[in-house]
Amino acid sequence: MINTNLKFWRRELSLTQAQMAEKLGIKRSLVGAYEEGRAEPKLATLVNMARLFGITLDALVTTDFSKKKNAKAAAQLQAQNAQMAATDTSADYAGGGKLRILALTVDREQNENIELVPQKAAAGYLNGYADPEYLEELPKFRLPMLGSSGTFRAFEIAGDSMLPIASGTVIVGRYVDDWLNLKDGTPCIIVSSKEGIVFKRVFNRLKDNAMLALHSDNPLYSPYEIDVEDVVEIWEAKAYISSTFPIADLSLTRLASIVLDLQQQVSTMKKV
Repeated sequence: MINTNLKFWRRELSLTQAQMAEKLGIKRSLVGAYEEGRAEPKLATLVNMARLFGITLDALVTTDFSKKKNAKAAAQLQAQNAQMAATDTSADYAGGGKLRILALTVDREQNENIELVPQKAAAGYLNGYADPEYLEELPKFRLPMLGSSGTFRAFEIAGDSMLPIASGTVIVGRYVDDWLNLKDGTPCIIVSSKEGIVFKRVFNRLKDNAMLALHSDNPLYSPYEIDVEDVVEIWEAKAYISSTFPIADLSLTRLASIVLDLQQQVSTMKKV
């Protein structure tokens, strides 16, 4: 079913296998293998296919679009999607409908890698997040305990806004494709055109005003809102890697107090 649908939609979109591979962020040989039924796409690839074709994931795996009676319905569905995109921009953004095709890398066994975005590469990520060649240059690793459900990426964070998680900690996040279902208080890596890469707790205000409220765990930092149109990617935090071990007997409030004292001391020294 998937192989015939992939052939059908690729031809409907007038794409070569190489062009299809580029849009999906995979190798051309994989497109051929999928179309010939020699391999099965991973869930992340299926999601990207459904987005590209303008159909639901359920339709992609259950409906045979290659049959003549369904071809007209497929074309109508595309037209409906286009009309919805033109008339309901805010809802489209809120649900992730305007998200790009996610680029990713795989190892020799076609398992998805976890690409690491170090602090020094954070600025470049805003320009290269959709470029497979850029992602190929990033460090990569795998964490088997995360399972195979979803696509993961790691980001090295900076600053003390999320204490006790220290600056330099690597946050491993799972790609979020449906922003509307984000639960309040979910810790996430937010990639945006204005803020860059930040690690915050997200409070969902998409249905009300197409905004996300971002909160820090460190009470010294005030929460703020970000327009959903500025958001590029959202990665829900699932694990973290740190060389700094938590200090026993220090509560978050105490840690924040220490940081405040240090800031006041520095301010006093500057005045002197």
